[in-house]
Amino acid sequence: MNWFKRIFGKEPLEEKKKVEVKKADIAFAEFNYPTKIILAWIKALEGHKDLEKFLYDNGYQEIFFLNQALTLKQEARDWLLANGYPHLMAFVNAAEGNESAQHWLQVHGFEFLYQAAMAIEGEESGFKWLNLHTDEFIFGLIKTIKNVKDKIEFNHNDMYSFGKDV
Repeated sequence: MNWFKRIFGKEPLEEKKKVEVKKADIAFAEFNYPTKIILAWIKALEGHKDLEKFLYDNGYQEIFFLNQALTLKQEARDWLLANGYPHLMAFVNAAEGNESAQHWLQVHGFEFLYQAAMAIEGEESGFKWLNLHTDEFIFGLIKTIKNVKDKIEFNHNDMYSFGKDV
């Protein structure tokens, strides 16, 4: 590297090392729910309290807390992180436009959650991907989540609805 010093008058910087991102070791990363659970999930998102309770009481606490996190409940967001569901919290953040969370989902191989978040954000490519890779129940779930998030954003930006719950 002596030639470098002669030409540029200084020693070369060390070669930049690529940063390796370690994949998350998440035990509950599967997104594989029976159709009846997806339908109950949709209804719970739409405000059906009995189905929300059913999901919680029957081993689908992550869905219960994900719904709460989608509606901006900080306790639910904390629960997802504390109980082994960082990918679902990243999904929530990605669906709210957080580019770091979107990148995290991609790096860790959560293609479905990434594409779903993009669809919720209004990206046509996300809906195209979902249309090709999911069934009508999952597609309907993502559209319902988008409707919930859009309603929250509308109410947030509507000066006449200040203080109203979603």
